Amino acid sequence: MDTTAFAEVLEAAREAGTSRFSATYLADALGLQYQDLASLAGVHRNTLRTHPELPRLQAALRDLVRVLSAARTLQPDTARAFFMVKNEPIPVFRHKTLLQLVQEGRTDDAVDYLESVSAGFTG
Repeated sequence: MDTTAFAEVLEAAREAGTSRFSATYLADALGLQYQDLASLAGVHRNTLRTHPELPRLQAALRDLVRVLSAARTLQPDTARAFFMVKNEPIPVFRHKTLLQLVQEGRTDDAVDYLESVSAGFTG
């Protein structure tokens, strides 16, 4: 995919007519069960549909998109970057995935890691 692909994903992830992210779109794009995304955000599964504007949910989605954006900088193929975030264990983080780091509230650590790898450091 080219560099515009991620911008297209971001636009598609926006709830129509709002400035917020669509939780269901992001779950589908990542191949996550809604329950798993709700767990990541610390909300009930139904909240994704019934209260998508909930600040806690939107903050978690922004964190997730930050990591996806950083991964996309490292991995130009959007689908591959999404796979990396969701599935690849990282030894320096006790073999947790970037998605698990986001769930633990360690988004900055995940982004820092991706930026350091992108700059040429290995982890």
